[in-house]
Amino acid sequence: MKVEDIDNITLKYLDIDDYQELKDVMIEAYPTMGTYWKEGHIEKLLSIFPEGQVVVKINGELAGCALSIIVDYDKYDDAHTYRDITDNDTFNSHQQDGDVLYGIDVFIKPEFRGLRLGRRLYDYRKELCEKLNLKGIAFGGRIPNYHKYQDKLTPKEYIDKVRTKEITDPVLNFQISNDFYPTRVLKNYLKGDVHSNDYAVLLEWRNIYYEKASKKAASKKRVVRLGLVQWQMRPYKDTETFFEQCEFFISSLSGYRSDFALFPELFNAPLMGNDNHLSEADAIRSLAEYTEEIVEKFSGYAISYNINIISGSMPEMIDGVLYNVGYLCRRDGTVERYEKIHITPNEVKYWGMQGGNKIQVFDTDSGKVGILICYDSEFPELSRLLADQGMEILFVPFLTDTQNGYSRVRHCSQARAIENECYVAIAGSVGNLPNVHNMDIQYAQSMVFTPCDFAFPTNGVKAEATPNSEMILIADVDLDLLRELNEFGSVRNLKDRRTDLFELKKKVAK
Repeated sequence: MKVEDIDNITLKYLDIDDYQELKDVMIEAYPTMGTYWKEGHIEKLLSIFPEGQVVVKINGELAGCALSIIVDYDKYDDAHTYRDITDNDTFNSHQQDGDVLYGIDVFIKPEFRGLRLGRRLYDYRKELCEKLNLKGIAFGGRIPNYHKYQDKLTPKEYIDKVRTKEITDPVLNFQISNDFYPTRVLKNYLKGDVHSNDYAVLLEWRNIYYEKASKKAASKKRVVRLGLVQWQMRPYKDTETFFEQCEFFISSLSGYRSDFALFPELFNAPLMGNDNHLSEADAIRSLAEYTEEIVEKFSGYAISYNINIISGSMPEMIDGVLYNVGYLCRRDGTVERYEKIHITPNEVKYWGMQGGNKIQVFDTDSGKVGILICYDSEFPELSRLLADQGMEILFVPFLTDTQNGYSRVRHCSQARAIENECYVAIAGSVGNLPNVHNMDIQYAQSMVFTPCDFAFPTNGVKAEATPNSEMILIADVDLDLLRELNEFGSVRNLKDRRTDLFELKKKVAK
């Protein structure tokens, strides 16, 4: 049929009244097999799973069909046959509470081939799989050109050559182009398929939106609101005034229903104002005495304002060693600690700080998050280790005094978003502290970065604050877009790594 002769194409549920036309189309579609579904088979499928049976019609004429059932996939061996999966064509294998949509048949009337009707049917199956929250789709795919090569190639060799475009197989090529991936060869899958020599390829498609049923009342959010505090460095007469300022920002972000509040690195530095008579090393150790109180206060704020707080970073003394650390204060009351791994030459020279050794991803009610403090963002190995643990959002609290230092953090953080297919939020401090040694001037522009692909901003910047102005920055990020990117992106930085040539792994901390 010519395109100009088409008035309309419709996708609709199969009806038993379509049976005679369906039978004729199937006989035309499989001329070498001489088989077709009996009317009783179609009636059974329609009675147990009407949503799974669809047809595509052109100008009212049946042009193609897709039949499917739901199965408990774990009950079947990877080497199953067509009769196994259909329970000898009775379809008693269908289970409404199963976890995989299994394709029983897809066929297109020969005169309508080339119009991408099969893609419409496959897209419907994918949407149905997502709607029913199933793990994925599976089916045994024919390899109708295999009989031409069966004396020269094993089925596996044949499939490999089809994938590398050395051999054309109309069915397998089409399925691979529709995001189905071969997982194994099925021997004696469909008796009578002489062109495939009774072989088939088990093809699967994974539903990236599948969510395992939770026994808890709470559910994890997929659209997450990030709140960033671009903090003004200013003197405080006492800790009470300091906490008032902290609570003001947390309250503001909570008022906008933010899921996270991110503070900058060493945002509590103004509390060193009264210790300016001390050396830099002694003053930072005096500041460390406030850390426990700040963590306790922030944990209380997280609960009372219903927001997860990332406390930037603060100095902390442990067994006589000075670290630069922060805390994740969840709104459920739990608290976790993270450490700055890479210490700048300045921190070593003036303060005698040492780097930590904890590299981990944190589970939250709003996704898996990683936290790297300032200089750590400039070491791509750290964020890649976090990405391997499933990180979806990377938070980078930072402290920079010049545009040079800020540019390093800014550009490295944006690179981390692209290469790890995640969101990255950076928050810094502005202003100056003339009465605090080694903390004189600050420069910052807080931002939220995204990967660079069609579902995201073209420049990879979701939101940006005004440079060097005290303010909050709020941005919504969709975690499901990251799943789509990982599977179907224009480029797939995580999947396409050449792990056959290199590997990255975390050493066990001593």
